Amino acid sequence: MARRPLLDFEKPLVELEQQIEQIRQLARDSEVDVSQQLLQLETLAARRRDEIFRSLSPAQKIQVARHPHRPSTLDFIQMFCDDWVELHGDRRGSDDQALIGGIGRLGNRSVLLIGHQKGRDTKENVARNFGMATPGGYRKALRLMEHADRFGLPILAFIDTPGAYAGLLAEEQGQGEAIAVNLREMFSLRVPIVATVIGEGGSGGALGIGVADRLIMFEHSVYTVASPEACASILWRDAAKASDAAAALRITGKDLLSLGVVDEVLPEPAGGNNWAPLEAGETLRAALNRHLDDLLALSVDDLRDQRYMKFRAMGRFLDASSPEDGFAA
Repeated sequence: MARRPLLDFEKPLVELEQQIEQIRQLARDSEVDVSQQLLQLETLAARRRDEIFRSLSPAQKIQVARHPHRPSTLDFIQMFCDDWVELHGDRRGSDDQALIGGIGRLGNRSVLLIGHQKGRDTKENVARNFGMATPGGYRKALRLMEHADRFGLPILAFIDTPGAYAGLLAEEQGQGEAIAVNLREMFSLRVPIVATVIGEGGSGGALGIGVADRLIMFEHSVYTVASPEACASILWRDAAKASDAAAALRITGKDLLSLGVVDEVLPEPAGGNNWAPLEAGETLRAALNRHLDDLLALSVDDLRDQRYMKFRAMGRFLDASSPEDGFAA
């Protein structure tokens, strides 16, 4: 069995996991009853894991948000969405695989689902451009959102990107313009929009599908105006100070909830969503249904007012993360 990738701060659990695996192997190879010893070790491992994950620093939360086994947009869609049909293309010659979307059913509701999509390994990450969408991806997302608006489908957006792709070709194709148009047009949509930060929400790449009536995030996800590595390189000329930048940026769910940027922080299983993805999926499904119930009872004007207030909160977040406030060296 392939070993699950362990993060640096999880290394104290390695010895316990090895002991548990050895005892399981003993139970398989013999008729010795080791259930009591196994239960004790599993209980101890669970307690230590819970202690570690209850006291993560912002820099450590970033590691969890970027974990290669963390559930992706497609993972969540497959967990709780029936009749999922992916839709392709921006109708301008591009079909960006880093930003996917389609029609599905959440319970008895037809919804549009869009989101960033990373890969599990190097080959898939290259195909998905590591979740960094090009202008074609944002234009595809807008085409699908306009389709949802036309047919009265609520929009569910899943944010998981280090940022929009910053390559030369993307700039030549109008990366900034594509994101700006999405921000403008999402304000005018007449259907409810619920956005969820399922992993890493980075800069304008996240905002391009993040103008929402409700913004929620998992407790070990992060939402930031720029990556800590980029901030540290710009401000201190030293990427090794990324952990200091992460603390100053106020990127955790607790910070963002206090600033009014997010509406709810969803709990994760001990060890993060990668430890129990199905449990994470049930938590997200319940939250989405709850928020949709509230939003579908509102008028179009009330929905637009909520989006405006949410964007004002985002402006306060940007001010709070400015160099003068958070990065004074």
